[in-house]
Amino acid sequence: MKILAIECSTEVLSVAVYKGGEVLQREAPGGERHGDHLLGLIDAVLADAGIARLDLSGVAFGRGPGAFTGVRMAVAAAQGIAYGLDIPAIPISSLAALAQEAHARGAATPLLALLDARMGEVYAGGFDVDVDGLVTARDEERLSRPEQLELPGDDVWSAFGPGERAYHAQLDAALGYRLDALPQALWPSARAIARLAARELRANAAAGLSAAAAQPVYLRDKVAETEAERRDKVR
Repeated sequence: MKILAIECSTEVLSVAVYKGGEVLQREAPGGERHGDHLLGLIDAVLADAGIARLDLSGVAFGRGPGAFTGVRMAVAAAQGIAYGLDIPAIPISSLAALAQEAHARGAATPLLALLDARMGEVYAGGFDVDVDGLVTARDEERLSRPEQLELPGDDVWSAFGPGERAYHAQLDAALGYRLDALPQALWPSARAIARLAARELRANAAAGLSAAAAQPVYLRDKVAETEAERRDKVR
């Protein structure tokens, strides 16, 4: 099984190849300039793995939520590769990829992945870990103001990600007694996307979507505040 994985949902762009249980990754800071690096990173990581595009059995991508431009870029790249090679496109939650990265760094369950949704909001998702060390969704992914975020049960959650860093004060005020915030900076990674996609293909060789069916998940339709809303925040 050989899987190319692409993750562009945050300011860190990463591309990885899963090959025989091993994962090779390359990454680059990019922000709005992900497009300048993506194709070069794909070629480089395939060369690192010693495989050609024709060897790929699937292409996985971070389907969001996250930065709109980056998520669209990952989807478009995956669609193009999947269509050209007639292989499945495998959508993986960017929140799940963030949680997988946190678990690999020692975060305890339950895991609370938080991405910065801008406009005073976070994308949030709760996760557990299966017997293979791979994350599984514990609840529905959602968009929330940090001070209004609700957590099921009475567990203490490991909280991490760009959303936790951006809104630490609000989250601490609302849920501090139930959050154990990780100090290190974490982002969704292509290596996590690759491992989660490999689990899907192992469970079902027909897993994945056609190129045309690959779509982003935004959790929000509105992409920016109006001028009036920005003025109201200043008052």
